[in-house]
Amino acid sequence: MKLTDFEALSFDCYGTLIDWEAGLSAVLTPWARARGLDITEEQLLTEYSGAEAAAEQEHPADLYPDILARSMRVLGGGLGAEVTAEDAARLAGSVPDWPAFADSHGALTALGSRFKLIILSNVDRASFAGSNARLGVEFTSVITAQDVGSYKPSQRNFDALLSGAARLGIAPGRLLHVAQSLFHDHVPAKRPGCPPCGSTGGTPGPAGAPPRRRRRR
Repeated sequence: MKLTDFEALSFDCYGTLIDWEAGLSAVLTPWARARGLDITEEQLLTEYSGAEAAAEQEHPADLYPDILARSMRVLGGGLGAEVTAEDAARLAGSVPDWPAFADSHGALTALGSRFKLIILSNVDRASFAGSNARLGVEFTSVITAQDVGSYKPSQRNFDALLSGAARLGIAPGRLLHVAQSLFHDHVPAKRPGCPPCGSTGGTPGPAGAPPRRRRRR
């Protein structure tokens, strides 16, 4: 598989272009310390990611800020730590503050001169707008969980991607999906009819592991 075989690239955003872990840690770690929890950042993010994956599956129509708030409350319950309304709201509104990876803007700018760029992401439109301001790139198309009414790894999200690509005149087999998460992207992309999936730098966890996006180092 060569990059020149394709005319369009679709991207997961969080964990691929935006540092999902750093953004979450900036809110969750101070909360955990304030509650006196004896837990590492790695353990905290693992516990949180499991709660978020369950919330997305059980409440597919919820907007992502509501998923964040719900997941934090579940996290607190599991750890025996209080989550106030203010705590949950802080995480729910934090997405625009999550940093972009240092190389994201440059890479997207270079790729955008040759390929159509599409976002397929598990967020809402307003949250992505804040992240897009950090990326500083114009995408040909943006498809969010809010648009689809479900979260990856649902097949509906990849069907929406393929339908959107067809409307843009992208020929079958000429779209490459780029993502880090095995759980959200690589495994579902193996279904018949889905676009092939490539990885950015970094090391995805095993398919059976909690659905963490791995920070690029």
